[in-house]
Amino acid sequence: MRFKILFLLLFCSVNVFAQKKFTVSGYITDAKSSETVIGATVYDQQTKQGTVTNVFGFYSLTLTEGNHTLNFSYVGYQPQNKEITLTENITINIKLQDNAELEEVVVTAKKEDAGVEATGMGSIDIPVDIIKHTPSLLGETDVMRTIQLTPGVQQGVGGASSIYVRGGSGDENLVLLDGANVYKIDHLFGFFSVFTPEAVKRVTFYKSSFPARYNGRTSSVIDVRTKDGDMHNYHGSFSIGLLTSRINFEGPIVKDKTSLNVSARTTYFSAVSKPFMSDDMKFSYWFYDLNLKLNHKFSDKDRLFFALYSGLDKYKDDYIDDDFNVSIRISDGYDPEIGYEKFHYEYTPVHETYGTNLKWGNVIPSLRWNHVFSSKLFANTTVNYNHYKMKMSSYDEIEYHFPNVVDYYEYQKSSYHSEIEDFGVIIDFDWLPSPQHTVKFGANYTYHTFSPETMSTDYKNKATDIKTIDTTASSTGKPIYANELSLYVEDDYKMLDNLNINVGLSYTMFALKNKTYYHIQPRVSLKFMPMEYLSFKASYSRMSQCVHLLTSMPIAMPTDLWVPVTEEFKPETADQFSVGAYFTKVKNWEFSLEGYYKKLDNVLEYKDGMSFMGFSGAWQQLVAAGEGTSKGVEIMAEKTAGKITGWVAYTLSKTDRKFDRNSGVNDGEKFPFAYDRRHNVNVVFNYNINKRIDFDATWTFYSGACATISTAYQQYLDPENSEYYYENKAKYVPSRNNYRLPCSHLLCLGVNFHKQKTHCERIWNFSIYNAYNAKNPAFVYLEEYNEYGDLYTEPKLKKITILPIIPSVTLTYKF
Repeated sequence: MRFKILFLLLFCSVNVFAQKKFTVSGYITDAKSSETVIGATVYDQQTKQGTVTNVFGFYSLTLTEGNHTLNFSYVGYQPQNKEITLTENITINIKLQDNAELEEVVVTAKKEDAGVEATGMGSIDIPVDIIKHTPSLLGETDVMRTIQLTPGVQQGVGGASSIYVRGGSGDENLVLLDGANVYKIDHLFGFFSVFTPEAVKRVTFYKSSFPARYNGRTSSVIDVRTKDGDMHNYHGSFSIGLLTSRINFEGPIVKDKTSLNVSARTTYFSAVSKPFMSDDMKFSYWFYDLNLKLNHKFSDKDRLFFALYSGLDKYKDDYIDDDFNVSIRISDGYDPEIGYEKFHYEYTPVHETYGTNLKWGNVIPSLRWNHVFSSKLFANTTVNYNHYKMKMSSYDEIEYHFPNVVDYYEYQKSSYHSEIEDFGVIIDFDWLPSPQHTVKFGANYTYHTFSPETMSTDYKNKATDIKTIDTTASSTGKPIYANELSLYVEDDYKMLDNLNINVGLSYTMFALKNKTYYHIQPRVSLKFMPMEYLSFKASYSRMSQCVHLLTSMPIAMPTDLWVPVTEEFKPETADQFSVGAYFTKVKNWEFSLEGYYKKLDNVLEYKDGMSFMGFSGAWQQLVAAGEGTSKGVEIMAEKTAGKITGWVAYTLSKTDRKFDRNSGVNDGEKFPFAYDRRHNVNVVFNYNINKRIDFDATWTFYSGACATISTAYQQYLDPENSEYYYENKAKYVPSRNNYRLPCSHLLCLGVNFHKQKTHCERIWNFSIYNAYNAKNPAFVYLEEYNEYGDLYTEPKLKKITILPIIPSVTLTYKF
């Protein structure tokens, strides 16, 4: 009897394993536009197995032979069921119909690499609808401002769009546009980013549990993907606001084969500000963005994409000074009555003009090829080029004229420019051998050219005509060439029904002329889901960074320079441990709790008393390398669907730095990081009142950032005159970042009025930035002299607020 039972079990086991398996694969697209859908779910009702589409809309699911009912779904679309009989590998492309009646916005889509249901943690998928419904500054909705409202992210100074993630510096964020690295991501000295919402398809933000395919920065990854273009219909939009105008157009070049998507933005800030300028001052500022995407479908197996981003900022100021004269003594000849030569003075006005010209920008073209090798293997190959260039010049021209005596003319011009060129090749593979495994592997190679700044000086006067060019301002002199290579592999493995593990490994190489650095960077994430509405996660990630941004200003400046590692300064590394719990039992709500600890090595800080003034020569003598730690807890509750959506997030964090005693930084004592803010609260509220009106609001609260302020200075009596004293120039500073600024809080409001016209939709947007005019400190300084120029006995601490209450209005037409 026992033998029969054993034989039966063995027979059943062999029969199960002997069952043939086949793969169903394809693309999921929008039915109206054929735009690929990222993160759409494919689920088999029989076996309870499923998968999701990758960043190019491709899916692959391996199932046993036989009948299956597949469910295809994505938020905002009508789900589809399809019954199939698997007897071989098949391709099924699905077109999802838009659900126009669905009144919901989902903040975190159900994807394999982001969101509550992902194996990894510390990541969020931000839909464009959320970005467009974030109250704007001067009518400009912005990707970076939306990211600033998520937990673990600190804002920049005074409303700037820069971000500081989990204790990291501003240069530790990897920003990708269609896979290409973007060095300069902002306009208007950091107050707007280069990403226009009309061009953006998807934004994924990672702050821990980094997938192995991302390398090169230590704090965060911001992966921006642009729209491919509608393959069936022509449509677009036009917006005009107080600061900029934007236009977007997309449509088919060859229906269902080739499409075009183009977005452009420009400003007319100079024209608006010109009436308020005085006659002796001329000021202008202008920028533009251009996004172009061409998408061609050769077949179900091959697609080709060409993308181009081009952006430029131009700043110019000219001043005229005619308010002073020069004099000349002219002889009137010998006067015999008085016995000596007489003189008189003549005066003539001096005409002086001086000013500054500054321009900077990116050009990033890329070519991408998608190829389906088999139903289980998908490949994406990208070739990209990145050119960032900055040029600054200043001039001073003086002229005056004494008739029949002397003509004087002097002209001096100084120029300075710097640039970076990257050429990159990326190949990524998605391999789905079974429903339990999602494997990604590939390689990324970049050839860097860091061109040090070049300075030139032109000088002319009436007596001489001299032109000098000085190219020795940089200690490096010649361009710096570097090769960067990364190889990676990662596997998202479903070990059990309630247990997933994502294991990844990245190998990176950064080679300069005399030095090569190698790094092995392991990544691991674990998700345990005891109930369908409750999950626990843990992760570890190691990241390295081989380039640094030289800056000592709290706002983004075009003169900030990227420099590679050297023999003296090793690459920066970060080891981050994270744990978290996630709860989704309440309908349309998601709750999360995450804690993290991050250890940083080889972080750079300027030595005491040193700063960066826009020239990279000898920069290694100005900085020191040390270590840092960051730890925190992040709590978030978000409403993901319904008429009211949004979230409330709270972050408790602490970040510090420590350097050797002989480094020249704070005598070797530990000190708080400049953006160490203990408490941070973000509230995002979106209310879809009806089909015509929606209301948006955000409120933020931050503990004060840190600043270094001298607390005392010595005054000595003048030994020759006891009534006067002078200041000792060496002020006393007890420690770095010894002063904490007051707390900051900010309310922003926005309302949209929609009206459907015969051929278009009209949208009026009214926004108020800093609605109750909070006087938040952007900078603080010591005021040492009064209005009469007398030195205070006790200096006064003053704060500067950059952005007060700012209302704006934007008119948009969608056609």
